[in-house]
Amino acid sequence: MILFAPSAALLASPNTRAMYSSTLIAALILALVAYLCGSVATAIIVSRLMGLPDPRTGGSGNPGATNVLRLGGKRAAGLTLAGDVLKGLLPVLAARVIGHDGLSIAAAALGAFLGHLYPVFFRFRGGKGVATALGALLAASWLLGAALLGTWLAVAAVTRYSSLAAVSAAMTAPFFAYWIAGPELAAAAALIAALLVWRHRGNIARLRAGTEDRIGAKRSHA
Repeated sequence: MILFAPSAALLASPNTRAMYSSTLIAALILALVAYLCGSVATAIIVSRLMGLPDPRTGGSGNPGATNVLRLGGKRAAGLTLAGDVLKGLLPVLAARVIGHDGLSIAAAALGAFLGHLYPVFFRFRGGKGVATALGALLAASWLLGAALLGTWLAVAAVTRYSSLAAVSAAMTAPFFAYWIAGPELAAAAALIAALLVWRHRGNIARLRAGTEDRIGAKRSHA
């Protein structure tokens, strides 16, 4: 993907201004559609269909795959994880087909992530967004997704902390995105990373205190 900033002379052209206006409108529409897709709270839907406790009130209170694993087991968690990845992946794939440009792809990735964090269908109370962010960035660039997944797996394997692995992958995302895909996706990845780290602030506090759950531990934290 080659991304560039147009010169002032090019922007002065009526045809060029119209092209960029249509690109901006398309990006906004794709972001809205992606946000609505992201707002489909997979954890809550899976829990209701399988007769499990509401993940917003049971366990850690986080509507994500980790909490669903505690409340309902591997099958429910697997379905939740798959749904969370797909609702990030599919809108961005659509943006690649429809928009073709870096702005549309970045807008769709950010929109899907925000939908998961603040779902309009579920009173804006969503999860932490790791799986949805991975799906969105993987769809934007498979190489970027592979780099982030590799970072997560490496940190998780060494430390056995899922939260630390997620935060580490998030913090590297803008750099990988800029190197692999360009400035538009890097900007979106930076916003995603900032929000993801913020959503993990409780985990970060527990990591500093030495009380965070390790992978496989059966405790009540997210």
